[in-house]
Amino acid sequence: MKSLFLIQNLAIKYAKFSLNKSLKSQLNLDLLPNYQTKTPDPNINYMLYAHVPFCHTFCPYCSFHKYAYDESLAKEYFKNLRLEMEQIYKLGYKFNSMYVGGGTTLINESELIKTLELAKKLFNIDEISCESDPNHIEIQNLNRFKGLIKRLSIGVQSFNDEILKKVGRYDKFGSSQTLITKLKNAINVLPITSIDLIFNFPNQTKDMLINDINLAKSIDADQITFYPLMKSSLTKDKIASALGLSKNDNEYEFYTIIEESFKDYYKSNAWSYAKKKLALNDEYVSSKHEYLGIGSGGFSFLNGELFINAFNLNEYNSKIQNHQSSIIANCKFNKKERIKYLFLTEIFSGFIDISKFNQTNNTDLLKMLNIELKLLKLIKAIKIQNNIIQSTQFGRYLWLSLMKEFYTGMDRVRAIFKDDSKIKNSSKINIMKTQI
Repeated sequence: MKSLFLIQNLAIKYAKFSLNKSLKSQLNLDLLPNYQTKTPDPNINYMLYAHVPFCHTFCPYCSFHKYAYDESLAKEYFKNLRLEMEQIYKLGYKFNSMYVGGGTTLINESELIKTLELAKKLFNIDEISCESDPNHIEIQNLNRFKGLIKRLSIGVQSFNDEILKKVGRYDKFGSSQTLITKLKNAINVLPITSIDLIFNFPNQTKDMLINDINLAKSIDADQITFYPLMKSSLTKDKIASALGLSKNDNEYEFYTIIEESFKDYYKSNAWSYAKKKLALNDEYVSSKHEYLGIGSGGFSFLNGELFINAFNLNEYNSKIQNHQSSIIANCKFNKKERIKYLFLTEIFSGFIDISKFNQTNNTDLLKMLNIELKLLKLIKAIKIQNNIIQSTQFGRYLWLSLMKEFYTGMDRVRAIFKDDSKIKNSSKINIMKTQI
């Protein structure tokens, strides 16, 4: 067992190294000042992603694209977001689901309602997921979204008052007890309610984690997500300043505790646990391989290509008002790297039906990733039986580690494209090699 443990530790390090190597080779983006959005493939079920880049509170561990909330700026932005939606409708896009991310998506309820109503009118979308912070979940507000939002994810991050104070959330959103009361009142107002927490904060103890787990369970939400703290070169100094430094990394030990605590829950993916199997997945990239992003800083993944929208709010608004595409950059992945990405995002949910995967992605998975799959079996990360690739518990931790690494890499994309000086007068950018 000791030798297997050592091999698995080496496997995690190698997998992270390999992923970063892939990102370095593949994230070479071409700047496209006059790009025209691709017309859709009528045989593909796309997901629509809309970004709301506004927040009242900037947490030290968050590197998502956002601006300090200003009501007039937000109203103009939502107006342009709806205009962009009409533009892609004219291109012929159809969507069966929509994910609204941020930022704080419910930061202006009236504008968001108009936007979601238009989405349902144009595309007949049934499944809409949104994110929120604890200040926008009062019953009277949530009641306004009945028939619009099917799944609401609420960012709590921790029930420990000291952590909440250190990251600036205590004064803004209230104490642990205040949060619990708010959350319990919000349950069952909308069809699916999920709460999000973070584990492995610096100096977080085992008892603190277990207390977070028990309090989260007491709220009786439909789903509970425990994200590992994601430290990138952009956030590590802010995290250290707010929360200090840890002598030990407890991520794997804490993850094992979380897995054991939720053994009676359905595993939606490597970091999400639901009372029962849900139609809407917590991580849209693991269930929606083809998605179109709208809004400032939105990402799209279409037919093996990554597309990036304008981050600069003035540039985004100007492009949409002038009936131009919001896309300003893209990169193409080679076939094998694309299959590796799709494999990671799909196995993240626990299993892969090989026949379905091959048909959907026009590939032979066992042949394309022959060596990789053999190594994953050797380190007991997967089992292959009856044409199904099934994740083991160690595999779940491996996917969590790799997904964290992937999102950290995407932090670099956001950092570079938020800096106008990095992309001005450039024609190509290698994300992993560019200084930030």
